[in-house]
Amino acid sequence: MTARARRRSWLGRAGADDGQTTVLTLGLVVVALLLVTVVVSATGVHLDRKRLLATADATALEAADALSTGAYFQPSGPGGTTSGGQILLTDRAVEGAARGYLAENPEISDRFVRLELVDATAVDGRSAQVRLRALVRPALVSWVTAPWSDGIVLEAESIARAW
Repeated sequence: MTARARRRSWLGRAGADDGQTTVLTLGLVVVALLLVTVVVSATGVHLDRKRLLATADATALEAADALSTGAYFQPSGPGGTTSGGQILLTDRAVEGAARGYLAENPEISDRFVRLELVDATAVDGRSAQVRLRALVRPALVSWVTAPWSDGIVLEAESIARAW
């Protein structure tokens, strides 16, 4: 076989492989972009969960400072005090304070698609328990994250002690 024939056969084989590298590169780029959309969306949902937890903490802290005016001005225990000289939290006062805090701070609910107070109760008369629910949407929507494009429901619960 002459040098020219060898060169021709080598070039002929290389010509048959043309374009395969491009297809593999394109496939890798598509997979990498889908991975980026999943990571960015998961990170956004995680950050929203952390924001919701911080909101629940702040709301519970505000609710723990709630004081029932009826219990304060009309003590019912012996000697004119309630429960050994302590004024206890009531469910009504805790829920009112939690709803008031969320209403007075509308910028908190602007971060979420829908934010709602699920439950706000006085656990033992000294602690306020608050549970919030919010709907968040993924930051980037691709066919991988499409099942969650309507939103993801997050819940956060926090307890704060009055004193």
